[in-house]
Amino acid sequence: MSVRIVFSALALSLLAVAGTGPAQAQDSKEKAAAVSDDDGKYADADGTPTYKIQDDGTVDWYTFSGYRRFNSDCHVCHGPDGVGSSYAPALADSLKTMDYGTFLSIVAEGRKNVGGGKENVMPAFGDNKNVYCYMDDLYVYLRARAVGDLPRGRPAKKADKPQAAKDHEASCMGG
Repeated sequence: MSVRIVFSALALSLLAVAGTGPAQAQDSKEKAAAVSDDDGKYADADGTPTYKIQDDGTVDWYTFSGYRRFNSDCHVCHGPDGVGSSYAPALADSLKTMDYGTFLSIVAEGRKNVGGGKENVMPAFGDNKNVYCYMDDLYVYLRARAVGDLPRGRPAKKADKPQAAKDHEASCMGG
């Protein structure tokens, strides 16, 4: 079974459990607030992955990792810091109303929009380990950008990489 199919099934099950459609109400700093911590991986009140930024500006490991992954694989089309480009939308805006399950589905399966004589294609990344092993990281980074808690540029301070992140990476990357 391909990774793309697994992620698609996961995304659909998340949509069903959450009882939401492809978009959610406007995300906000309050809704994105971290209420649980599982070895440095944070979740909001709904159990959706989120970020944690300390008062001194230190970001959690997953947000920092998301920044790195975004700048490795996504910025060419979606612009620096997710601000968009002539090729692809501003993900820092899209995630204001896009739920987690929809994000996973689009990244894994891709998307094609045709209209007004223009065709936009988001390629599927469900088979790219450099993306799918870090989809939560990408999501929390872009969520922090979307609600305005993370300014543009490389975060100045980051938390240490938790053991859970090391274990997941080794497992997902096949190491």
